[in-house]
Amino acid sequence: MTFHVPEMSCGHCTAKIETSVQAADPTALLIFDLDSRQVEIDSADESDALLAAIKSAGFEANLL
Repeated sequence: MTFHVPEMSCGHCTAKIETSVQAADPTALLIFDLDSRQVEIDSADESDALLAAIKSAGFEANLL
């Protein structure tokens, strides 16, 4: 699943998102594209759970 995270702009942002998502699903794989402000997440969790994890890291996101 790919999410657009408009406020994600640096390595600190990606680290917070990765920590939060992997707290919910330790096996999740994340690929970040800071230029397009997108993160691709390979997880068994549903998109709603991943959106909640991103939000708990302090970022709003939209599923693409």
